[in-house]
Amino acid sequence: MKRALFTTAVVLASLQSAWAEEKTLVINSYGGPYEAVQRKVIFEPFEKKYGVKVQVATVYSADMLAQLRAQKAAPQFDVVQFSGGQEIVAAMEELLAPLEASSLPNAANLYPFASEGISKGYGPVALVTVMGLIYNEKTIPQAPKAWKDLWNPAYDGHVVLTDLSNTYGLQSFMMINKISGGSLENWQPGLDQVTKILDGSTVITSTQEMQQNFAQNDAWIAPFAQDYAYVMRKAGLPVKFVQPEEGGSALYITMNAVKGRPNADLAAKLIDFSLSPEVQVELAREMRYSPTNRLAELPADVAGEVVHGEGLQQLIRFDPATVAGIAPKMVADWKRTISH
Repeated sequence: MKRALFTTAVVLASLQSAWAEEKTLVINSYGGPYEAVQRKVIFEPFEKKYGVKVQVATVYSADMLAQLRAQKAAPQFDVVQFSGGQEIVAAMEELLAPLEASSLPNAANLYPFASEGISKGYGPVALVTVMGLIYNEKTIPQAPKAWKDLWNPAYDGHVVLTDLSNTYGLQSFMMINKISGGSLENWQPGLDQVTKILDGSTVITSTQEMQQNFAQNDAWIAPFAQDYAYVMRKAGLPVKFVQPEEGGSALYITMNAVKGRPNADLAAKLIDFSLSPEVQVELAREMRYSPTNRLAELPADVAGEVVHGEGLQQLIRFDPATVAGIAPKMVADWKRTISH
């Protein structure tokens, strides 16, 4: 009898452990304000709605892909976010669980570019951050309109460039190269153009340095991200963002289900929750990310600072797989150029 009771207790403990595991979703985020806002707008409301626990780990995109590879036999994450196109590689390596459109009701209202990955084995684009130009509206002689304004002689000595070791710097350089007549196969035109504007310009490596230059070093203009212009403005700096007339560069943030996890249904629900127009409006309001759900109606003050609607159709996305292959050589060439 005692043995039977012991066996029953063990079985119940095992079941309770399994139930607890099934009620917990593990997802990565990117720390700082981004993660804080996601907790407030997505994870905590989702927990209340579905009675589950969302466990968040701060893991950036490249490291997240490395962890998925290392954990392939026993994955530890249910949902992963990528911001650099790693979802394409992860899907090719069968690290992600394909999603059915029927499990994502909000996917029907996404812009086509945001939902096309679902049929290719990876998750939808939940948010877009746009690379364009940020500028000090109080000190710059004339507000910029185009990428070519970066080499306007009137701005000499007041331009800030970001090193290509930073994703924002890499995206910015590829836009400069494209506007200068280059391509992903030939980035010499971009390097030649950078050489012309390096004298008197500042090259930084981090977002913190960008804010310092606008606050302390009389920076007027820089190629940088839409959302970070808002971060700087909240810090009291008179910084504005403009989508250049030649178009902006798009960085997609995707949410993907991981293969081999027991919570596939809940994972899909969390991803779909992030695609809802209500959540996307809040993320645009809180962080100035561009929504991918066409039903997201932005307040006027937010809409004036966020690329949305038809503006999203003008964005340029450089093929992540191609960029991953050329980036090391491009970065090396860049470092030689700026060191001269």
